[in-house]
Amino acid sequence: MSTFPQSLNPVRGGFVLVNPDNGKPKKTIPFQYNPDTLTRTLQVQGIGSEPGDRLEALRLKGPPHESYKFDAEFDAAEEPGKYPDGLFPLLYALEASISPTYDQLWSENDDAGNGRLEIAPAESPLTVLVLGPRRVVPVRITDFSVTEEAFDASLNPIRAKVSVGVRVLTVDDLGYQHKGGRLYLAHLQQKERFAAAVDHPVTDVGVPGI
Repeated sequence: MSTFPQSLNPVRGGFVLVNPDNGKPKKTIPFQYNPDTLTRTLQVQGIGSEPGDRLEALRLKGPPHESYKFDAEFDAAEEPGKYPDGLFPLLYALEASISPTYDQLWSENDDAGNGRLEIAPAESPLTVLVLGPRRVVPVRITDFSVTEEAFDASLNPIRAKVSVGVRVLTVDDLGYQHKGGRLYLAHLQQKERFAAAVDHPVTDVGVPGI
């Protein structure tokens, strides 16, 4: 777990669950400690399936499939009195983004009992991963694993590590007018601003020209 001197006032990352209908935040779940490491994987769309496919060699069919993996650690003992039920509220708030609600499940059951053959799956909140002001991305949680490491006298977990895998949602997934689609486009612009700051002559890589 990452800790910093209080004087540095570090930015705290976390998840924000957003109402998909009106784009307003429903719940904010900050990390108690920022992840020590984060693994990003990008899979390019559009590379030709076979070498020698000249029509497809340089084409990009859309944004790359991007995924993140990281661990978030929580310790109720660090803030005594704040967690009377241990870490249950925090852990279950995270799980709420990947599980239909009680009401949604009963609604689906009622629809099935009334003979409706086509039942639309329940829609979850839009999950936004915030890792500082320069990385705010709409995501879908794909992997979620909790290791509960310590408990209080009532067996409430008081220390836990949450291993999370997410896939970044793009305009291909959400469209251009969706709140998540606009967040993705803003994230893409931020990446392009960073990339534009890199400007080296070709001689810096040891060749006179290309």
